[in-house]
Amino acid sequence: MEDRERFEEVRPLLPGDKVLRILRRRPRRRLRIVPNIPAVFRFLKDIVTRTPLIPLIVALVVLWLLFSWGIYLAERGVNEQITSYGYALWWGFTAMQTQGANAPGPITTAGIVIGLIWSIFSTVAFFGVIIGSLYAYFMLPRHHPSRELISVIQYNLDELENLSTDELETLRDTIVRIVDAQISRTKKKSQGQ
Repeated sequence: MEDRERFEEVRPLLPGDKVLRILRRRPRRRLRIVPNIPAVFRFLKDIVTRTPLIPLIVALVVLWLLFSWGIYLAERGVNEQITSYGYALWWGFTAMQTQGANAPGPITTAGIVIGLIWSIFSTVAFFGVIIGSLYAYFMLPRHHPSRELISVIQYNLDELENLSTDELETLRDTIVRIVDAQISRTKKKSQGQ
């Protein structure tokens, strides 16, 4: 049997064909292209209800209308490009998005000062409102213990005999804090009603 010459090992034609054969045995999963629309709406509703997003956007819109009115009054009759309040609104909106780098802009001294203040303030305020609201949402303390905390407590209670004295004291303190917080929330609810 040793006289036979061994065949040369044949390499796969495609480098990934072994991987593809293995993957074909598994059931195929569909590629999810469409986002979970209800979850997106729940996320946006949560941001709107739990952060000051709406009042900040209302304040930004009011300031936009006022600064645009100021630009219109300063440039009316002098600047050929800003001939109506609508164009002043358009200029104010584009100045907010481009840090005032939109042409044509105001040409009078009062218009330039108003435009300068608006372009700096609006850019900072616009992006600050968005970033600040998202930051506030993710930094909000959760009022209910998270599932991870509950599962850790359950695991530790199951392993109660194997815990050290320090671990037992930490477990006791954690449970006492959670129960005390729930008691105070329940008392506040009953006093508020």
